[in-house]
Amino acid sequence: MNQSLSSQSPPDSFPVDQWYVGGFAWELTDKPLARTLLNQPLVLFRTASGEVAALEDRCCHRALPLSLGTLEGEGLRCGYHGLLFGSDGQCLEIPGQAKVPSKAKVRSFIAQERDQILWIWFGRDELLAPLSEPPAYPIHCSGDYRFAGDVYHYNAPWQLIHDNLLDLSHLGYVHLHTIGGNASIHMNAQMQVSGDEASVRVVRYMFDSEPPPTYSAAYPFKARIDRWQEIEFNLSHLKILTGAVDAGSQPVDDPQRGGFHMRGFHGITPETDTTCHYFWTMATNPISDPEATTRNVIEQTRQTFDEDKLIIEAQFANQQRFGERPMVDIHVDAAPNRARRIVERLRQVDSV
Repeated sequence: MNQSLSSQSPPDSFPVDQWYVGGFAWELTDKPLARTLLNQPLVLFRTASGEVAALEDRCCHRALPLSLGTLEGEGLRCGYHGLLFGSDGQCLEIPGQAKVPSKAKVRSFIAQERDQILWIWFGRDELLAPLSEPPAYPIHCSGDYRFAGDVYHYNAPWQLIHDNLLDLSHLGYVHLHTIGGNASIHMNAQMQVSGDEASVRVVRYMFDSEPPPTYSAAYPFKARIDRWQEIEFNLSHLKILTGAVDAGSQPVDDPQRGGFHMRGFHGITPETDTTCHYFWTMATNPISDPEATTRNVIEQTRQTFDEDKLIIEAQFANQQRFGERPMVDIHVDAAPNRARRIVERLRQVDSV
């Protein structure tokens, strides 16, 4: 973990003093990774000893992106004149020059890997240590599930994805061929919305419904099913547990329930005010042919995210086209609205 060296304040567009998802462990290979987060162009890399590092993507010599450089031992070498930077941003070597000026350094960010997720700390005071450890997600390491994931780039603000994930009533209309099902059942599902000053929880139950295509392909249901959807919103990520059992076979609110499970991790990180990154994984519990079943669930998940991306980017494009106009809320908007209030409150606190 690297301590930042400068005291430049981050922008006020987004809440700070927070961990945000910067990527996945498997993305850090033998090359540096360029990624803009919260309007900050970064370069992410892993040193030879396994340490995760995040630096400003700009060489202090002639401003070439460091992401165009090469990894070398415990540092990153600029691809223009060969300056070598350590994980703390300090220049370690200048080819052909014995003395390295103390001001030859770039801004570093505190980075940490946990449960195969890369977390970056964005703090108002960059000289202070994080206020907490990055969030845990033991699903990736428990051994109880098989999982895979990917990264999407959205030409839309991050909170439109929050809205989408906190309102699963759209499944019956947008995801007819994957995880959808009967639209009427989705719109009339039993729904409970709760939470606190930093989180929102949504629980939805749909009883005696037809299994959607993804469920039927992954699990040997006898006929109709009872479904659950449990969503937990946090500023930097959402956790969504969905699944089903044969209709009437066991309580859907039992934490030890069996049946088919899909556990989704959704790390939504702003890139700019109008674009964002979507880091996702899906974990499942196949009971037969694990590799083929998992592969099918992941591909079906990817298809649903493709469908969501089309909708959300079209939604934002239309918002820009028509400008600021009032929008009417309906009953399914309770959780998204609650999440938006949390983000705005945290943003205002940070801007004081």
